[in-house]
Amino acid sequence: MSENNVHTDPGAIAEMEKVASHEHIAVRPDGSVAGYKASRTLRLRVELARQLRRRRTQLILGLLVLLPFILVIAFKLGSNNPNNRSGGFIDLATASAPNFVVTALFVSCSFLLPMIVAIFFGDTIASEASWSSLKYLLAMPIPRHRVIRQKAITSGLLSLLAIVVLPAVSLLVGVIFYGAGQAVSPTGDAVSFSDGILAIAGSTVYIAVNLLWVAALALFLSASTDAPLGAVGGTVLVAIVSQILDQITALDNLRDYLPTHYAFSWSDLISTDIDWSQMLRGTFSAVTYAAVFGALAIRRFTRKDITS
Repeated sequence: MSENNVHTDPGAIAEMEKVASHEHIAVRPDGSVAGYKASRTLRLRVELARQLRRRRTQLILGLLVLLPFILVIAFKLGSNNPNNRSGGFIDLATASAPNFVVTALFVSCSFLLPMIVAIFFGDTIASEASWSSLKYLLAMPIPRHRVIRQKAITSGLLSLLAIVVLPAVSLLVGVIFYGAGQAVSPTGDAVSFSDGILAIAGSTVYIAVNLLWVAALALFLSASTDAPLGAVGGTVLVAIVSQILDQITALDNLRDYLPTHYAFSWSDLISTDIDWSQMLRGTFSAVTYAAVFGALAIRRFTRKDITS
């Protein structure tokens, strides 16, 4: 029987109807397929495992593990240079393990940690678009609000892991090389090792909260472009410009509205008399910026014409 007669042959038609009846898909009154649940799509465990397997994530975590060792080598090589003092935490880095952790956080907060957060959040949606897989996720179908939520939660967990890995490894390295002594601030205040550990934990929490604005801005840019490098680079550029403007004393009180103005307020925790006001202002500033950029990200992604 030729192919031209297949659609007019009664036997062929009956066979196709039989096959079609077996492939019938039940549809609910609201139009959804029976058995479909949006909560079962793009599960957090699967997305997190997928991101952890990426070479990018492994390299970032590996760098954070190596950084404390690099600092130890740098301090040992620089120990032969006499009296090159800057009057800050870096001068006290080798005094004890808590001081070494504070120094590691101090040198990372201005660029490294914001860049890492920008990478995790800026790459999360834009990379799917650049791979031309975003439209297939939405066609499964996965609701748009669930896509951006799951992506944001995964990026947040990875960012938090990165922020915690640095002080944790630094503390271990510091105890090995410099001992579990008191934490000493540049002002001369000294706190016990146990209080120093609590201060480091509080500092880590504050840094994570303070970087929320970076995460939300990167997510917004990631939802706005198909180029991951553009989203990440744009976020890092904003952070750098904000830091530069914060150094211009002529701006006076206007600097208080910059998202990076309170980035180092956590250093007040290494003190016998803690001033909480700066950290409260920093927390409010970061949360406010994060809420604005987060709302823009959700609005942009839910209304965006996905073509890639």
